[in-house]
Amino acid sequence: MHKYINKLFIASIAVAAVSCTGAYEDINSNPYEPGDLSGDSYKMNSQLNNVASCVMSSDVNTIQFTDALLGGVYGGYFSDSNAGFAESFARYNPKDDWSRVFLKSDRIVATLYANLGQIEADCDKTGNHVPLAVSNIIKVAAMSRVTDAYGPIPYLQLGTSNDIYVPYNSQEEIYESFFKELDENIAFLKANIDMSLSPLGDFVYGGDLTKWVKFANSLKLRLAMRVSYANPKLARQMAEEAVRDGVILSNEDNAQWNYFKSGTITNGLYVAKNYNEDTKQNTGGDTHAAADIICYMNGYKDPRRAAYFVKSTEWADQEYVGLRRGWETFDKSWGFYFCGLGVKSTDPYIWLTASEVAFLRAEGAAVHGFDMGDQPENLYNDGIRLSFEQWGCKGAEEYLSDGTSRPAAYVDPTGKNPYAGSLSSITIKWDNSADPETKLERIITQKWIALYYNGNEAWAEQRRTGYPKLIPVAANLSGGIIDSNAGPQRLTYPQEEYTNNTVNVTSAVNNLLGGPDNMATRLWWARR
Repeated sequence: MHKYINKLFIASIAVAAVSCTGAYEDINSNPYEPGDLSGDSYKMNSQLNNVASCVMSSDVNTIQFTDALLGGVYGGYFSDSNAGFAESFARYNPKDDWSRVFLKSDRIVATLYANLGQIEADCDKTGNHVPLAVSNIIKVAAMSRVTDAYGPIPYLQLGTSNDIYVPYNSQEEIYESFFKELDENIAFLKANIDMSLSPLGDFVYGGDLTKWVKFANSLKLRLAMRVSYANPKLARQMAEEAVRDGVILSNEDNAQWNYFKSGTITNGLYVAKNYNEDTKQNTGGDTHAAADIICYMNGYKDPRRAAYFVKSTEWADQEYVGLRRGWETFDKSWGFYFCGLGVKSTDPYIWLTASEVAFLRAEGAAVHGFDMGDQPENLYNDGIRLSFEQWGCKGAEEYLSDGTSRPAAYVDPTGKNPYAGSLSSITIKWDNSADPETKLERIITQKWIALYYNGNEAWAEQRRTGYPKLIPVAANLSGGIIDSNAGPQRLTYPQEEYTNNTVNVTSAVNNLLGGPDNMATRLWWARR
């Protein structure tokens, strides 16, 4: 990994002077090797797109595991809706071939490093290391999702040899490396802002390096806030640097991978949620909207519901009704009456938005006392306004002024998976006199609503802060390991690591993890 970074500085000086549901989608590239397409530019564009696909995968089965069945469920957005999923993330008893995907799938880490190595070699030949700098920024975005799923993972020695069974690093080491990598690649791009990046290899920003710098700074801000309780000093330094250097402020600069806009390749979440669909109800198949997100948005009378969900047509008094996560009872004959996901076949994958940045800054200023360049109230309100604008919804000002509405209680119209408890009493309107914890809950709750579809980010923030408050799953099959109110804190390491990387994974569990290798052990940044 570090050899990639060192090459960038040399170049800068020179320039300045296994499936559970169905078949895999074809993304027009070999998932194992990056260099099998003719023509240098075509080859480089393919490599860049392969790297981008390692953040949120264009492969349907990969993203079904990582973002529909895992992140979407643990983030409180989705509920799986397939009676055959008896061993699942939702019920806290996933099979190894589910929980292994983030770390061991050939579509994420293996694809990422194979393509990075080839991009480095090709950049050495051309003398233009901009594609490598952009790829290294994307690598941090991709690998942050992996470490945030497990905790300590192999990282610092990946890419330095052909050996994939390397020692693990602590999350503290990994995050320190993330910040260093982002800083170095930001500096390189700023020094070489007039160099080229082909739009055909960049479905995020069309080759605009200025926007890549903003994204890198915004990612730095996200990661800084992630460690705000674990390492407040480092968090302050990184967050304030990122804001000073320039983060995403408008929806025009949102980081979203528009790989599906041509219509020739379909958004993987759209395909995955429709597996085993009931075409009569038109609400999807294996994934439906969760009760949690709909209860909050119903209580707040949120105009974004029409953009987020497919309405239910079964119950006249409930247009928006979600399925309780981790259901005890499910039957296709009534289960598909619950709301579906509003994702469309050509929608982009949303990586990071201006709305999220505004909420990150609001938390930094209101809760941690960081210099975020504006007052918390302005930043909080901007986060909501930007989210409404992003989703093409009106009514933001009325929503912002609502100081009385609270999340609605869950009413299951089938009576199969009821919940009698309450969620939260948090309201929408900003209250500058509130205590820091109330401010935190208010910010994170609205940020969570705005982050819809980015379930892994929502899950990470829920583990870090405890917000939003979610409905406990109906069936907790963890054998008493996981607290239903706290929810899962991580994934267990894949069994093949214990078989093929025995010494290193055992050392990580004994010395780095901070607890047993189960789903209840909190990650380094979540221990507040």
